[in-house]
Amino acid sequence: MKEKILAFINALSENNTGCEAVALYQNGETVIEHHFVPSVPRLIYSHTKSFVSTAAGMAIDEGKLSLDDKILDLFPEYLPVITDEGVREITLRHFLTMSSGLGGNNLMGANRRKGEGFPDYMAYMLSKPLQYTPGERFAYSNGDTHMAGCMVQRAVGEPLVKYLGRKLFMPLEIGFPGWETDPDGTVFGGTGLYLTISDMMKLGILYLNEGMWNGKRILSKEWVKAAGSKQISTGIEDVWSSDYGYQFWMVPANKNAFRADGAYCQYSIVLPEQNAVVATQCSEQNDTAAFVKLLREYIIESI
Repeated sequence: MKEKILAFINALSENNTGCEAVALYQNGETVIEHHFVPSVPRLIYSHTKSFVSTAAGMAIDEGKLSLDDKILDLFPEYLPVITDEGVREITLRHFLTMSSGLGGNNLMGANRRKGEGFPDYMAYMLSKPLQYTPGERFAYSNGDTHMAGCMVQRAVGEPLVKYLGRKLFMPLEIGFPGWETDPDGTVFGGTGLYLTISDMMKLGILYLNEGMWNGKRILSKEWVKAAGSKQISTGIEDVWSSDYGYQFWMVPANKNAFRADGAYCQYSIVLPEQNAVVATQCSEQNDTAAFVKLLREYIIESI
């Protein structure tokens, strides 16, 4: 794949898409890490969601949480705020598959900055009436992921960032990254994590290696398989996006491939058939359509 990545980098240089960095890990080593700009931690947007999914997987592996646990069983103090009795049926599985029924586009960036959900994101979400039956329909929402993260935090009995720090960030030598919080100080599940491309890619490498890191089991093989496999149809049908796992997108144009995906092309693409991970970071001025076209042409569809 090295030649394809080099051709991709050359095409990016000629097309000025706004890409900041590209990296390739294959067969146990980082083969290429190319930077168009100096390497600094950057906002990885919704790529953050896959780290929250990983926290959920670890808590499930420990027996502290299950996919069928209901949000209001963990947070009974929020029962008084509900306006729709169907909210009682929302589970961790629903949040991880973006199918809570609370609708899409909750707590997205521009609206949070305007005050959406302040001062209590959980009360805001749980007081909403259902738009669909839980589990019935995919609807992309930062709110669903944040609720999943809050469930993990309550189940493990420590702040989510501390749990991930102890269980994931430190073992993977990521350190203690910057991360946006909600008004109560809980890290925001839907976005907000800042990482370099090499640290961001480590999550993809962990999943490529079926939960192992340097010979140590970090995450169960069963969770890796489930999170990176279709759990729900999104209603989006193209060669780039169709089905969704547990906070990972499937890549239908490449067999068994899946990706952590952040806005403006913050990607960690896991390619099991090639024993590889391709990671990219791009600026907010990135031409996303042009970038994805080149990515598909040089990498996804060519292998």
